[in-house]
Amino acid sequence: MELAGPHGRLAPAPPGTRGSPPWRPPGAVAQGHSGQVEVLLVRKKHVVSCFRDALVRYTSLITQLVAQDQRVCIHFINTIFVLIQLITQLKLEQIIHCLLDECHKELCNMPSIRDSLATLTFLGKLVDAIPALADTLVMEHGNLMDHLARGLLYPNEGIQASTCYLYGKLYAAPAAAQKLSGHFREKLCPVFLSTLESAQTKELQINCLGLLRQLLKYDLFVTMLMNKSILLENAESVEGLPRETSLPLVLKKLLLSREETLQVASAHCITAVLVHSPAKHAPAFIHADIPEFLFEHLSSSSEVLIWSIYSCLILLAEEPLFFSKCHTVYGIESVVRSLHSSLKVNNTELHKQGMILFAEILTRQPEEIKLFTSSAMCQDASQALQDAVSSPVLEVAAEAVKAISAFLRKDHQSCPPVQYRALQALVQAMLSRCVDVSQAPLNRRALGHDHGRDSGKAILRRGKFLLSTLKGFRNACRLAVEFQSEPSAQENPFTAPSAEKEDTLEAFSEFLLSACDSLCVPMVMRHSEQATHPALMEVFLSTLHDLFVIVPHMREKFSKKLAASSFIRLTLELKARFCSDLSHSTLNQVCSSFLYYMCLNLLSAPEKARPPSGEELSAVSDLLQRGLPQISSRGPENLVLLSERQYVERAAREKQYCILLLFYLAYIHEDRLVSEAELFVAVQSFLLSLQDQGEHPPLVVFRASIYLLAFCQDKDGALDKAAVSAIRKFLESISDLQLVYTHQPPLLRFFLLYPELMSRFGHRVLELWFYWEEINCEEDDSTSAGQQPPLPANVTALFLILRSSTSILLILLDLMYSSPVDTARKVLIVLKTFLKRNEDVQVGGLIRGHFLMTLQHLLLEYRPSSPGQYAASGNLPLLLSLLSLVQLRSESEQELDSMAVKLLHQVSKLCGKCSPKDMDILQPSFNFLYWNLHQTTPSSRQRATAVLLSSTALMELLEKLLALTWAEVDSPKTGTAILCSAWLLTTSLSTQQHNSNLQVHHTLSVELDQLLNVLSFPRKRAALLSAAIIHFLRTALRQDFSSALVTLMPSGAQVPPTPGDTVLAPLRTSKVLSLVVSLQNLLVQKDPLLSQACVGCLEALLDYLHVRSPDVACHVASQPWNRFLLFTLLDAGENSFLRPEVLRLLTLFLRFRSTTVLSPEEVGHVLRAAARVDLSALTSTTLQALRGFLLQVQHMGLLADPSAAQALQASLEGLWPPSSAQPPSQDMLILGGVAVSLSHIRD
Repeated sequence: MELAGPHGRLAPAPPGTRGSPPWRPPGAVAQGHSGQVEVLLVRKKHVVSCFRDALVRYTSLITQLVAQDQRVCIHFINTIFVLIQLITQLKLEQIIHCLLDECHKELCNMPSIRDSLATLTFLGKLVDAIPALADTLVMEHGNLMDHLARGLLYPNEGIQASTCYLYGKLYAAPAAAQKLSGHFREKLCPVFLSTLESAQTKELQINCLGLLRQLLKYDLFVTMLMNKSILLENAESVEGLPRETSLPLVLKKLLLSREETLQVASAHCITAVLVHSPAKHAPAFIHADIPEFLFEHLSSSSEVLIWSIYSCLILLAEEPLFFSKCHTVYGIESVVRSLHSSLKVNNTELHKQGMILFAEILTRQPEEIKLFTSSAMCQDASQALQDAVSSPVLEVAAEAVKAISAFLRKDHQSCPPVQYRALQALVQAMLSRCVDVSQAPLNRRALGHDHGRDSGKAILRRGKFLLSTLKGFRNACRLAVEFQSEPSAQENPFTAPSAEKEDTLEAFSEFLLSACDSLCVPMVMRHSEQATHPALMEVFLSTLHDLFVIVPHMREKFSKKLAASSFIRLTLELKARFCSDLSHSTLNQVCSSFLYYMCLNLLSAPEKARPPSGEELSAVSDLLQRGLPQISSRGPENLVLLSERQYVERAAREKQYCILLLFYLAYIHEDRLVSEAELFVAVQSFLLSLQDQGEHPPLVVFRASIYLLAFCQDKDGALDKAAVSAIRKFLESISDLQLVYTHQPPLLRFFLLYPELMSRFGHRVLELWFYWEEINCEEDDSTSAGQQPPLPANVTALFLILRSSTSILLILLDLMYSSPVDTARKVLIVLKTFLKRNEDVQVGGLIRGHFLMTLQHLLLEYRPSSPGQYAASGNLPLLLSLLSLVQLRSESEQELDSMAVKLLHQVSKLCGKCSPKDMDILQPSFNFLYWNLHQTTPSSRQRATAVLLSSTALMELLEKLLALTWAEVDSPKTGTAILCSAWLLTTSLSTQQHNSNLQVHHTLSVELDQLLNVLSFPRKRAALLSAAIIHFLRTALRQDFSSALVTLMPSGAQVPPTPGDTVLAPLRTSKVLSLVVSLQNLLVQKDPLLSQACVGCLEALLDYLHVRSPDVACHVASQPWNRFLLFTLLDAGENSFLRPEVLRLLTLFLRFRSTTVLSPEEVGHVLRAAARVDLSALTSTTLQALRGFLLQVQHMGLLADPSAAQALQASLEGLWPPSSAQPPSQDMLILGGVAVSLSHIRD
């Protein structure tokens, strides 16, 4: 503070003194001659001396005269300034001492202190002009001090102001201040506070405060001033002195004044006192209720005053009494309001100081005294912090982050309802600001060493800001944890039940987890690439530890993501780098705790594996708690410890267990900590060491060992026999392999690679693999090789294993028989997909032989008392499906061997014991039987037919199924697929029996009228069933209804036949016409398979009619509807006549000379169009139909253009018969689950 002169002017030196040009007297000639200057000085000295004598002798008169003209007074004051300037410029010690002596004499000779004003003023200005003079005056002219003390006692504020001014200049010099300490204690201190308290003029107030500021620089004087007792009512009063008072009360009085300058000075003085020792001096100010008035003045618009109050309150906040007296509760609203206002002005220091104060209050506020009394006030504070942390000035944002960290305390947020949405916005703003800081580019303009130093400083600043942010985020996490135990804090009680629950603890907790994942982790990882700070990592890992508790249902998923992000490696590297020499014990504890909880989370919820029991988890928990703090070595050192073959003590063994678990969890989440080859050897040594010492590791540890060996075996070859033997012994001591199973392809490959392990544990490990594996690779039967989707990685790995050892297929067959239905179904899907995609693997004989034994076992084990009991064996349909699939893989005709015949017999026997409801067994069984009747050699077909015909039960079952086709009640319960298979199988048996004249043990009865009605009114979306029935009817027509196996009977009472109908028996003319219409209607559907069946049936019908009644045959062939049918079929697009069924239909009409249906001109058009087609692109079926059409045209003599016909015939002869190089089309298909031979339907 500037001191005031005796007339109230601020600053001790008026214009023309220090720092301005040398003073020049009025009228002086600037010639520079020394003689003239000396004459001027002598004259002025004489005038001043005469004026002094007159003033001494005639004081009252001279005073009156001077007072009449202010210019005279100003002139003499300027004269004093001139004198001071001369002394300052000359700096003659003799003159100074002489001057001081004269001043002392002057003071001694004055009758009254009132006359000392000019002398005191002169001395003050002199010491101000020559600061070193203070030491001289005190050390060598100390007798002047007594006069100063009397001047302060004199009841004239002008003299007191001059005295304080001079004192202030003296105490500004450290040496003089130390010399005057006794003077202050004995004479000055008792009167100074009273003078300050009673000062009325601004001049005296400012000079007293100036002196006080100088005194408060020294701890000694602060102690003296503060030790003065507070005003005592019964104290004795010294004459001329006001009552005794105290510094806090005096400063409080100044603080309450309306003068802003005094308020600022008072706050500065309070701060100056507290700087020395807040704990020692703050209670006095607090008892004087000064904090209350400081808070009140925060509403001021003066930035200087607010900054001063902030500084003062920061120091007062170091005293617990400041909080216990509830001053913060009283003033927090003023602080928040002041922060909102100050953040709107452009004053960085004010923003920074306000945040420091707010952080101190939030940090030091006792938990038992609630700071915020309402949620609205808490929300205002949150908004102020949010605005501050968004400040573009890094220093302000840094202080705001510290305040946010202190704000996120339970006692600050417990005012119901908790404003979770505001807290979320606050944390988001803090993290966003930290992201901005971390992503800000470093200054690249500086070069060389300075650039490196500046970059280092920038990284350090970022690290500090990130550390503060992480502390705040950790406090937010701990706040969420603390609120979990309070039901009232779970959600906002004022939220409507139907409203979206956003302002809840659960939503806030999920936000914290998401923010850590998306913001905190990337920031820390990015910063750790530049620098690693133990304190920062300590806070970071402790935050992650808290997040395990915040959202319990996400802790396993969060742990897996951390492990997959190499956090096990990160934590181990931190321990090895900072904790190996017992330093950073707190970091070691945090790292160990983080690893402990992450490992427990990962082990307690393994992916696709049996979780450990409570007892196992408890044992692992104790093991990790003891062992993890002891691990502080790097990967290679851990491998050395793991490879130890000498006798291993218990503590070292537990350390080995922990290392193995860490390696296991890291590798299972694709974090390679060490070389696989070295780890492979180390784990083997570990297991052999256990065997040597007769120890059995915990199940979790053994699971980890097996997995690591399985994972590393591809990198380092196979295990030696000793290790395999040790592993087998350990496994045999375990009750169930599931206890140590981990669902990973390497483990499956590991168990199936070594015969010693596969023979003993292969079945169980495959069962576990299928139990945990999700099989989603099932393909439709119609999927072609080019349309096959990619397989999952695990299934692909299994396929590689199956190709390397087909004997594993036997284990899979056992699984299909013995496992639960869900597992067996997965096995079936895998085997079906494997067989489809690996047609070069020949497994038919292996599967048939094994299946024969399985089926024989089933027939012996299950002896149902009533039909349909085989449905209890859920796996039997799966086995039959696999068997039919194996048979369908073979396209070429095969000879049935004895095993195949036995298998055929067993399947037929099984079918005979089933009811029509057992469709899951019958469908694959019928497909298998159907294959044996079509994909074998003629002699084998005859044997297969004989075997099936010998099964009376099977024939009876077929008869029931055929009748169900038109049964209205039972048909919805019977699938279309099984009916299709029944009709196709019956047709095949009838054909083979008729051709070979085989013995029939049971004749099937079919109602002809019902069969024709079904064709007249076919089921929707049942084209295959219609095709099967039509195919059966075609066979009956070709056999002239004389089959020994099937008898077609009329339904109910029949009208006597007419003479024309007798020859058509068992058909009638009306039935024939109805059948023709039905076939025409079905042909219009343009289904390829159905159309082939209809054309074949129409051919057989016309042949049948031609033999019995040629007129009826010609009548049927010449129906006008046939021409309409042809036009409909030919309207399907360009070259639609080249469809096989259309060509066959054209040939049929030509054969019966139906010129009304197909004219010679139209025949010529067909031939010309066929000649233009690339015949090599047609299928063999189409070529055969086209060849038949051409031969029929030649036979009928309808060649209008012989050249075109000859060219077409030559082309056909070149393509017929098809060459062996042309790939044959697949004949046996699975359509809707039904095995169908295309050639059987077509031919």
